[in-house]
Amino acid sequence: MVGAGLAGLATAGALSRCGWHVVLLERAERVAAPPTALVLWPNGRRALESLDPDGGWPAIIAPLPDGGVRRPDGQWLVTPRPGGTGSAPGAVHLQDLYDALVAGLGDLVEIRTGFAVTTIRTGPARRPVVGDGRTEIEADLVVAADGIDSAIRRTLAPESLAAGSGFAAWQAVVPGYRVPSRPPGEVAGGETLGAGYRFVSIPLGDRAAGRGGVYWVATAAGAPRPESPATQLDLLRRWFAGWPSPVGDLLAATHPEELVPQEVRELRPLPRAYAFPSGPGGVVLLGDAAQAMPHHLGQGACLAFEDAATLRSLAGQAAPGATLTAALEAYSRLRQPRATTVVRQTRRMSAVVQARGRLALRARDAALSHLRPRILSAPLSQWSPPD
Repeated sequence: MVGAGLAGLATAGALSRCGWHVVLLERAERVAAPPTALVLWPNGRRALESLDPDGGWPAIIAPLPDGGVRRPDGQWLVTPRPGGTGSAPGAVHLQDLYDALVAGLGDLVEIRTGFAVTTIRTGPARRPVVGDGRTEIEADLVVAADGIDSAIRRTLAPESLAAGSGFAAWQAVVPGYRVPSRPPGEVAGGETLGAGYRFVSIPLGDRAAGRGGVYWVATAAGAPRPESPATQLDLLRRWFAGWPSPVGDLLAATHPEELVPQEVRELRPLPRAYAFPSGPGGVVLLGDAAQAMPHHLGQGACLAFEDAATLRSLAGQAAPGATLTAALEAYSRLRQPRATTVVRQTRRMSAVVQARGRLALRARDAALSHLRPRILSAPLSQWSPPD
């Protein structure tokens, strides 16, 4: 298992519960959660629950009602719906999620940190081998969960390249004790769309990393900023000045050390295959190594958990040899169409977020009330783990 992020941790725990001995390789010196949060759509939550039915997910996932969409002048484009879109999504602090996934690893998982995989060797008559330039490790199955810059994908699917999406993003979690009070009747959370700018706020409930709080994400068209976090935070406060509550209050309550700037990148095109046979087993791509996309629909982690659940279902009990190679081929057949569908919907939402100019904004506003429910319901929620 290459990569100890969300995808790698979830897959390592699931396969170990099926009896696999898993060596989890992580390039960093320790396994640590980024100081942010994420939205778990119903498909992602079903995947997590299938991976570890005893994971205690209700204790860390806060229900998230649909807070609607507004313009910067406060006018509603999509009015709030307390019941959400289909099954309501949930929000979870990454520290809580990492803690739960690490707790579920079990004794059959060996973690090696400081191991940056740079090479992969495969062949018809040999087990796959990964190495970091000093040490090589041979295995029946290599799971590449090493992110958008995956060295394994670059070798096996060199046609799939990481490219900028034309956006920069910033994330932060404002702890509960610093969250500004809301006026009576104000909806908790929600989204505001401007001309090339977007701000989303997500309440985390009372349990998030023991502190509660609000998670927010801001995006702007353009390249990542080179300035310090403090300077970038000042820029955000100027760019979003005058936007409706709670945008300004949340930015004012955020400290520079809590800000996580990010370049929004994606894979173009998607890999030609998600599984590559080698000897009695092979290599599979999973998570951002397989289908990194802009985060406008919040589906990156959810698709990674789907990948893990599908791989566990197909390969968990497969013995090395013909059974395992057939399972890996089935994994690729199932995951490629699913990823293609969600990436297509994400790019449609990217076009909505990128709208600029009077006519484009007018068309976006008119279509959004019809487009958004379709985008958020059909491809996102209608997925269940394979039998």
